[in-house]
Amino acid sequence: MLRALLCACLLAAHLCAAGTSRTLNLRPVIVNLTKCSMVITRCNRKCLEGTSQNLAPTSIWMRINLTETDYRNIFFSINGLLLPGGNVDLETSQFSRASRIFYDLALRANKAGDFFPIWGTCQGLQQLSVLTADQNLLTDTDTEAVALPLNLTPAAESSRLFRNFPKDLMQNLAEENITSNFHRWSLSVQNFSQSALLKRFYKVLSTNSDGEKEFISTMEAHRYPFYAVQWHPEKSSFEWTDKPGMVHSTAAVRASFYTGGFFVSEAMKSHHRFSRPRQEEEALIYNFAPVYIRGRAAFVQIYYFD
Repeated sequence: MLRALLCACLLAAHLCAAGTSRTLNLRPVIVNLTKCSMVITRCNRKCLEGTSQNLAPTSIWMRINLTETDYRNIFFSINGLLLPGGNVDLETSQFSRASRIFYDLALRANKAGDFFPIWGTCQGLQQLSVLTADQNLLTDTDTEAVALPLNLTPAAESSRLFRNFPKDLMQNLAEENITSNFHRWSLSVQNFSQSALLKRFYKVLSTNSDGEKEFISTMEAHRYPFYAVQWHPEKSSFEWTDKPGMVHSTAAVRASFYTGGFFVSEAMKSHHRFSRPRQEEEALIYNFAPVYIRGRAAFVQIYYFD
């Protein structure tokens, strides 16, 4: 009951900032782009769907081996794209190819006034940086299993992502070790600053350090509804494995729901639709059941596809 109340309240706050329900799509469909052709994790889906009680988004999974025409057709049926964490090549993999197609479609759509948001988590932030800079500027960091506070920049307070977060939660994010990091590669502040393309495209909202190298931990695009975090908001609420770097405190869970709620509110501004209800029904993740891993992997549940 407390979780449902929190979800409803935080999404209502985001919706008030976004506009009235008469101008919003109250059933957004968000694609979770798979890291390989067969598997996605349940926590990424639940981070989005768990942000509201009645105004719930729906999720679909998307293979990474489809044709460009397939991706173009699905783009105009969905309302947002989630690029999840993982460990694939960001320049030559099928994941990077599919990400590039959606990224280019989203750029063209937003330039034409057709609102379409993208969210990148961990590898998703890295992939967005590669797509924007048109080169891999990542550097090795010692951040594979550690929880950190965010070093918020002056731009964070007025950012679209953080400006409606409660002040006490922003203080938690800045002072407590509640953002989970599970990555070997990072976009260093130095490399970001030396890239004219990245600086022109993104606003840095927070940084972090492994003790030697400072890296970008949160950013949003200046002109487009593109957002990325190097940390994992979804793990605090939906990934209950006992290992270093995992945090399940009240503040960490609130951060998870507020970030998820924000992106859902952005997806609600998109009015793409499936041409027929049956097409949407057949694409939904509800057609599949997650598998409980029982401690055999880093995740609690995983979806497997034929």
